[in-house]
Amino acid sequence: MPPLKRQTSFSAKSPNLPPSKPCNIKVRPREYLTAAEVKRLKGAARTTGRYAFRDWLLITMMYRHALRAGEAVDLRWDQVDLNHGRLHVNRLKNGDSSIHYLEGDEVRSLRKLKRDYAESDFIFSSERQGPLTTRTVHHIIARAGEVAGIRFPVHPHQLRHAKGYQLAGRGEDTRAIQAYMGHKNIQHTVLYTKLDPRRFKGFGRD
Repeated sequence: MPPLKRQTSFSAKSPNLPPSKPCNIKVRPREYLTAAEVKRLKGAARTTGRYAFRDWLLITMMYRHALRAGEAVDLRWDQVDLNHGRLHVNRLKNGDSSIHYLEGDEVRSLRKLKRDYAESDFIFSSERQGPLTTRTVHHIIARAGEVAGIRFPVHPHQLRHAKGYQLAGRGEDTRAIQAYMGHKNIQHTVLYTKLDPRRFKGFGRD
């Protein structure tokens, strides 16, 4: 008779296991920010810390261009055409890259940032002229959320979702939103249109 295989059981209370991650719904009510919350977040960043201007511009561009944290820290100056106001966005997760237009305040702010970090190849740099880490970006945004008085923990990806829901709420074409966000699969884009309140307008009337 072959020997029985030893089975090891682990309980959720085992001291050898890391604590389980709580469900997102237990931490925050939703995975996106409203336009008003983004405005408060940017305002808080602009008045907090030694690198307030850099942090404000980081949050501004992450929101406007639906950037993931990794995409933001990888941005280099050779991806920017300040003369024509354009930004080449390289997407992670096998997403489609695209060229975005920069608003006038972004161009002016980028010119100032380039003067402040003249030795760096990266747009968002540390004091040592190297790229920021994604961990630093998480810290910047979480701290700004606390200063802004947002009642739940804020993380970088909420800015990307905020832009998706904003574009869907404005009635922009779904295919255009897909291209702007860099989604390979349009089903990822459709998630934003599902929360568009305009399709339910008038449903509550007696």
